[in-house]
Amino acid sequence: MSFRPGPGAGASGQTPSEGVAITTPTRTALLTQIAALLAARQGFALATLNLDHLVKLRRDPAFRAAYAAQSHVVADGNPVVWLQRLAGRPVDLVPGSELITPLVAMAARLGVPVALLGSTEATLALTSARLRADHPGLSVVACIAPPQGFDPAGPAGDAALAQLAATGARLCLVALGAPKQEVLAARGHALLPETGFVSIGAGLDFIAGTQKRAPLWVRRIAMEWLWRMALSPRRLARRYLDCALILPGLALNAWSVRTPRG
Repeated sequence: MSFRPGPGAGASGQTPSEGVAITTPTRTALLTQIAALLAARQGFALATLNLDHLVKLRRDPAFRAAYAAQSHVVADGNPVVWLQRLAGRPVDLVPGSELITPLVAMAARLGVPVALLGSTEATLALTSARLRADHPGLSVVACIAPPQGFDPAGPAGDAALAQLAATGARLCLVALGAPKQEVLAARGHALLPETGFVSIGAGLDFIAGTQKRAPLWVRRIAMEWLWRMALSPRRLARRYLDCALILPGLALNAWSVRTPRG
């Protein structure tokens, strides 16, 4: 696959990766759009694109279809930001885990019921308690911890979405990891038109304290990947190797579609 414009790229003026358009270039624009959608009771599905996703997009047709169904895609990961910059179309870095606080604050202000989906029951209970303590008035109406081996496209996915629909939640934070969270979000977006789905990876675990995110100074020097690698070398070594292998080709393709300034 090449680094080329995809559906909707012309409207946003952003260069996508692997045929996926970055739909919303700035964090401010994203939060403004989501606030308007929540206020109007309109649903959405938000994915946060990173280099690991680009690897998976090459291999997994179901993942590509799920990404195509997202209404919003932002850049989560410095390599994606750098590729966009190389193409002459800069975007903000918007990690999914960093969207939780502003979105939950927004939900509390607008009276939007929130659901947490993913991780474990213990993590969800801790996260729910901390979010409600930090955001007075927040209504967490569902904490759904899918079973081991959860298939978002199968009967278990159907059951999770039915349970979510019954709660009346209008903002769902999905923490299943890629590609499961994006597949479930795409299905939910089609079935529940008043609910917004946000794929946040390990974001709920960070809030609960069951996983530790890299310190701020590590993130600022773009070395969060190395922090993760040091904590889980066996699990992440192959993933980061695959990411490194596709990066030169993506960089060349980004340069080839570079938009002249002026």
